[in-house]
Amino acid sequence: MLPFMQHRHWTDERARGGRCGLLFALGVCLLGAQDIAVVEKKAGMVAFYDATGKRTGEVKVGSHPHELMFSADRKFLYVSDNGMLWMTDKGEGWNTISIIDVSKRKKAGVIDLGNYRRPHGLDLNPKTGQILSTIENPYGLLLIDPVARKVLRKFDVQGTSPHMAIYGPRHETAWVSNSGTGTLAIVDLTSGAVKLVAVGKNPQGAVMTRDQRTVYLTISQENRIAIIDTARQEVTGNIPTGGAPARLALTPDEKMLVYNWQEDGVAFADIAARREVGHAKLPGRPLSLYLSRDGKRAYLGIQDSDKIAIADVTTRKVTRIFDTPKGHGPDTIVEVP
Repeated sequence: MLPFMQHRHWTDERARGGRCGLLFALGVCLLGAQDIAVVEKKAGMVAFYDATGKRTGEVKVGSHPHELMFSADRKFLYVSDNGMLWMTDKGEGWNTISIIDVSKRKKAGVIDLGNYRRPHGLDLNPKTGQILSTIENPYGLLLIDPVARKVLRKFDVQGTSPHMAIYGPRHETAWVSNSGTGTLAIVDLTSGAVKLVAVGKNPQGAVMTRDQRTVYLTISQENRIAIIDTARQEVTGNIPTGGAPARLALTPDEKMLVYNWQEDGVAFADIAARREVGHAKLPGRPLSLYLSRDGKRAYLGIQDSDKIAIADVTTRKVTRIFDTPKGHGPDTIVEVP
């Protein structure tokens, strides 16, 4: 572990160069590196780490939190307090979404979901600030006002184990991966009508292109990424992968997909060629993937090994691995100011 370096904002290029020079003296240069917030699923916490891997704070949240997402103004983090370690586990689970003040590194409150339990996947409407959350008890999808801290509506997803959700084109629909029934539920957020698209065994994470014409969806048990036309609402192609892909992200130029292999690593696919072009092995099974806003760094939480890995997207190599406390189970990660 590198010695602790106090994180602060640098005001000119010379200062940034000085910071990098000092890090070179310590054996590493972390250009563009940021503080991160990490869901520690087993510990029921969100922890903060600086660019050197130094743990700088922690916030206690609900039992077995899963996903982490910014508010529209990026002042708060929303955390789904699922209550179960694995989505396949049986149990009642928790019924809250924790709210964390990013600047204060403190819990700001909770959203009580009432009879809706085991929240999981989250997505944000940046225009309204409203969030989507899948739930596993009962199966469904919630539309939530996080400012009023209340559930606005519950939707049927016509499938089992709804896992992840994203807003569709113009935020008029929600696209929900029904992992248990191998379908993608496209939910009309006005009428509640649902269209089911058969996509394959264990669909998980999805991402939509900026022009809103294409959605990429991981089909974990079939080692592929489905390509879906949003206007036709059907699968039009596939990108073969290895390693049971789960979470994925688009690089800012939208030429490459970055995703975790749940088996053992991080991988990269060329979209135009529709093929996997790289894979970097990790010391354990990463369950999450987060791509930095500039598209240069991929963060992966390795829950069972209590490690966090950072990969360079340009070189497609792992550049950093550091430990979290034993038994804390790091999962979802985001960069924070």
